[in-house]
Amino acid sequence: MTPLRRSSVLTTLGEGIGIALDSLRASKTRAALTIVGVAIGVMVVMGMAAAVRGINKSFQDAISQVGPKTFFVFRYFSGGIQVGDDRNAPWRHFPPITQAEARMIGNLPDIKAVIMSEGRQATVQAGAQSEDNVQIQGVGAEWPLVDGGDITAGRSYTDIEDAAGDKVAILNTKLAVRFFGQLDPVGQDIKIFGQQFRVIGIYEPPPSLFGPGSDYIVIMPWLTFHRYMNVNWGWANLAVLPTDEATVPDAMDQVTAALRRERELRPGEDNTFTIVTQDKFLSMWNQLTSVLFIVMIALSGVGLMVGGVGVVAVMMISVTERTREIGVRKALGATEGEILWQFLVEAASLTLVGGAVGMALGGGLAYAVAHLTPVPAQVPALAIVAALAASIVTGIVFGLWPAQRAARMDPVEALRYE
Repeated sequence: MTPLRRSSVLTTLGEGIGIALDSLRASKTRAALTIVGVAIGVMVVMGMAAAVRGINKSFQDAISQVGPKTFFVFRYFSGGIQVGDDRNAPWRHFPPITQAEARMIGNLPDIKAVIMSEGRQATVQAGAQSEDNVQIQGVGAEWPLVDGGDITAGRSYTDIEDAAGDKVAILNTKLAVRFFGQLDPVGQDIKIFGQQFRVIGIYEPPPSLFGPGSDYIVIMPWLTFHRYMNVNWGWANLAVLPTDEATVPDAMDQVTAALRRERELRPGEDNTFTIVTQDKFLSMWNQLTSVLFIVMIALSGVGLMVGGVGVVAVMMISVTERTREIGVRKALGATEGEILWQFLVEAASLTLVGGAVGMALGGGLAYAVAHLTPVPAQVPALAIVAALAASIVTGIVFGLWPAQRAARMDPVEALRYE
């Protein structure tokens, strides 16, 4: 491109932007439809992208808290949802995971720790106070190796207390403060289902998907949980931590072979258990967020369509009002391409203003989500580029028809227009 041609393009670009801004000032009501529609579309893209990125980060952090090598053994697992009461559900054909199997897995060469786990909600009392919907977790004694977090006061229970089903409990910090305030909770008693438990420790969980300490939690030995928490047998699962030297595939192979021997499964028979790695959880989560992404695109598309309709309306009116101007420019030698370029720049400038407004609103929305909710929302740089590009493309696509109409006008007829 020659310097003269480059100067002409830049001049036309500047003129188009200037004319677009003049059109905004002269036709505020008409232009408002374009700006609002595009702004909504861009705001949705940026806000949802920020939220999805924050949720993804929280989920990955929560998964990483259990250690990168930990994997899980379920009685039955399908897409993250364990099947319910259907008489033909596959889980009915799978035997429950037992303590004997957990001990057997714990003795394998490549396994460092095995934690049996199960949970439910219940009402917990401390003196005259009570709290409903507390998360009660029954887990093996080695649970701190897997769950992360810290015992900030007191201690955890021992293997002997776990095996004996002692009535001991650990409260998370939030529940301890709720019941005991500034008093030392260690040594105090709580009641669940009419049974009295001695508090032996306070636990500060690691950050989770829903923020640190978002739930009230009581942790107790797994056998204690089954004796006193009124639960049906059969839904315990295992968290398995390989040794530092072992690889995850080797450890999983050992566990699979050991369980198949224990359950006397013949070659060719399907497993009556499911082993799930963290990669599987992340894969399922990514599938979920991909659905959210599709919803985000659909919602933003609606806003951009509204903005596009506004572009057509505003530009058609602009072309009609400037018919004589177009005729004069053509009579002075302006080509169809130059007229087309000018009106496309004007249309893109209109939607770009809407995009800028949407970016400001989307950034504010992301800031609000990050500071008012546990989700660490953050606008990705790619979302900003995509939002600006989408707003410009909207202007070009929907402004093409009015621009072509202007470019193809007969100069003689245009000069006669009143």
